[in-house]
Amino acid sequence: MKIVVIGGTGLIGSKLVAKLKQQGHDAVAASPKSGVNAVTGEGLAAALAGADVVVDVANAPSWEPAAVLEFFERSSRNLAATEAAAAVKHHVALSIVGTDRSPDIAYFRAKLAQETIVKASAVPYSIVRATQFFEFLGAIGEAGAAGDKIVVPSALFQPIAADDVVDCLAEIATGRPLNGTIDIAGPEKAPFNEFVARRQKASGDSRTVVGDPKAQYYGASIQDTSLNPLGEARLGKTPLATWLARL
Repeated sequence: MKIVVIGGTGLIGSKLVAKLKQQGHDAVAASPKSGVNAVTGEGLAAALAGADVVVDVANAPSWEPAAVLEFFERSSRNLAATEAAAAVKHHVALSIVGTDRSPDIAYFRAKLAQETIVKASAVPYSIVRATQFFEFLGAIGEAGAAGDKIVVPSALFQPIAADDVVDCLAEIATGRPLNGTIDIAGPEKAPFNEFVARRQKASGDSRTVVGDPKAQYYGASIQDTSLNPLGEARLGKTPLATWLARL
């Protein structure tokens, strides 16, 4: 099976390509680094020729509101048109849990626009919404750095390991299209600040992590329900302690 991974050189994409190859599939890493640009369309038709499945895990280079919206809208429209012309049988999109519940976060608005285009396409699809990755806890903490403290929201959080996201994507990509959306999350739920504090401690960072209900997440206030699945969800296998032990 030929599976083209858009964003195939990033964190999730590179892991997914490796896993699919291990499973015996013809997995192709497509990104600007490999001469394939879904936003401009450069190299897209050639990359998708003969493809059975396309998995879109690309990340926008800029999170500025207008730029991130343009990135996901243009890339998604180009993919939909090129996939239809190439007779691709299944489109898989990686999105974010809570995209429809946090309109004040520009990135979430852009991902929701992406989902809308995917659903309207003629190509059968599956949308996988994931919670935030363990791998980004450090950067999230730095975003709340304030002197000798790190101030982050205290709302509930349920992050997931990137490897568990990849496992789910590989399963979905090699199965029948869902023509629907699933949520995936980590096996543990706790206040946001507890996850960040454990990550900082494991890296030897002595700064105090403070949970503040008024602290914002990428420019928006969040609640316990903002970033977590509200209904049925697939849970990853990796607890934070296991992931931290690998650092």
